[in-house]
Amino acid sequence: MSNLKVTRLSPALGAVVEGVSLAEPLDQPVFEAIQAALLQHQVLFFRDQPLTPVQQRNFARHFGDLHIHPIYPNVPETPEILVLDTHDGNLPDNDNWHTDVTFIQTPPLGAILAAKQLPATGGDTLWASGTAAFTALSPVLQQLLTGLTATHDFAKSFPQSRHDATPEALARWQSSRDKHPPLSHPVIRTHPQTGQPALFVNEGFTTRINELNPRESDALLAFLFAHVARPEFTIRWRWQEGDVAFWDNRITQHYAVADYLPARRIMHRATILGDQPF
Repeated sequence: MSNLKVTRLSPALGAVVEGVSLAEPLDQPVFEAIQAALLQHQVLFFRDQPLTPVQQRNFARHFGDLHIHPIYPNVPETPEILVLDTHDGNLPDNDNWHTDVTFIQTPPLGAILAAKQLPATGGDTLWASGTAAFTALSPVLQQLLTGLTATHDFAKSFPQSRHDATPEALARWQSSRDKHPPLSHPVIRTHPQTGQPALFVNEGFTTRINELNPRESDALLAFLFAHVARPEFTIRWRWQEGDVAFWDNRITQHYAVADYLPARRIMHRATILGDQPF
């Protein structure tokens, strides 16, 4: 039996997990316990887990194949670990509500974020539950949204203007853009393991609801973007160095608060590939 201790943090989502070292290979009972906790709580937090990039990659691989990001830099010897190193010379670009990498056909199952260097204050991350947000909608609006699709566009969060400082950077951006044209996902997706419906549009990548005219789409998306960020659907985590967060990317959004400049913040992320939303 697993000796994991799981402590819920809020009604909507979030739990602290104790009693495991993520640096070590997981045996089957511990793996199953972490997976069950993730399905129940949507985002898990682990304190005092000073992982090397290889250890972080190996932990993430228990849950699926890993994604290599087309834009963000990575750890050279461990390309599955991307580096989020933000400071005055590289300003944050994830201070909006977003779901990671919804610009591909099989958006990530989840992501594992490790805190490596933190500002003295600030730099928190918030998560929001897409299932709680959907449940709180009126039945009429739930019915309207179910069956609609929305366009997700790589360039909304990664505009050319941010990635054209050098010819090399522009060439990398253009190659990534060519490989990731806009595509569509359901506005409401069904979790492939729990069967729960969840809101699946996000301010970071979603540009329009396909079945509506532009003014209707803009108005409804503005409402949904604001709705998912209501405090009762969210949790805020104050990082300590060595913390690790593991979230279910299929049914959550997150927001990295950019309140710490000119201080520096370094995070490492492993991203686990998922399946095509339905």
